[in-house]
Amino acid sequence: MCRNIKTLFNFDPPATNGEVNASALQFVRKLSGFNKPSQANEEAFNLAVERVSAAAQEMLNSLVTNAPPRDREIEAEKAKARAAVRYGRT
Repeated sequence: MCRNIKTLFNFDPPATNGEVNASALQFVRKLSGFNKPSQANEEAFNLAVERVSAAAQEMLNSLVTNAPPRDREIEAEKAKARAAVRYGRT
């Protein structure tokens, strides 16, 4: 499940709120063991996603680096190449 959590820091363009929220959702799903919570747990689940998302966004806004921002398209191409090697696709 957590394979979908992507590195969001130091990219150009910066991570969107949607990407941060998606990562928070995956994290809370992993912790809770729920893909979709029951009605009884839905409020607590959604609150956790909201809080994790806010904490993640705060962290991303606070981080500093001297490295130049990475290009999303180039990083995606590298990931595809790694996957092709890993899964035997050429």
